[in-house]
Amino acid sequence: MSELLDNLLERARASGLRRTKALEAILTCLTKCDHPKTLNDFITCGHMSEQCDKATVFRLLQRLTDKGMVRRLGLHERAAYFTLLIPGVHRDYLICTDCGSIEPITAPCPVHKLQEEIRQETGFQNLYHELEFFGTCPKCAAVG
Repeated sequence: MSELLDNLLERARASGLRRTKALEAILTCLTKCDHPKTLNDFITCGHMSEQCDKATVFRLLQRLTDKGMVRRLGLHERAAYFTLLIPGVHRDYLICTDCGSIEPITAPCPVHKLQEEIRQETGFQNLYHELEFFGTCPKCAAVG
């Protein structure tokens, strides 16, 4: 197992989640992917369908989100996407309001400096932010 996966499983255990084959399968799937995944993506990932059903995957993703290990992305009326939250690693996203596609932003985040200023002024600890930009992707813009 990878060091990242071992760390994630330890974080899950420390937050009160039991180590199950389904949890290992979800975290393995997330560590092997560099972009957010839908619930259906998880079901078709590797041997996931042998480990658990769609409802179990959804419940586990919700628990991981509640524990701050997974971030839920997307438009409310569209399918949700899920991605790992790794301490020290920050990602912002572009979300298409037409097709719902999600892409990570590769440009440096302009909010980090503001976040540090806010932390210093307010005294808040463990401050973080999640940045999502919404618009029409080039593919949808070409059609419309």
